[in-house]
Amino acid sequence: MQSESVSQLERRVERSIMDLLLIDDRRTLWSDDEIAAEVMGEVLDVHDALRRLAGGGLVHRLDRFVFATRSAVRAAEVGLETIPGERED
Repeated sequence: MQSESVSQLERRVERSIMDLLLIDDRRTLWSDDEIAAEVMGEVLDVHDALRRLAGGGLVHRLDRFVFATRSAVRAAEVGLETIPGERED
């Protein structure tokens, strides 16, 4: 079995984080450690992904906490992909 490329791993971790942050009934502040536990990713991978997502304007950081930006929430509400990738039909 071929190993997952770095960019595929990064994309998967970013997608998992955004899915978690955009769950309708749980839109709240999440700590870095809570996110790492929920997405079952390496803490370093999660921190790197959060840095990329913040740089892309998809999450806001507040000390050790993160939450989805209004733009990311709105994009999810209208069915837009927040991170380019495969769409589920």
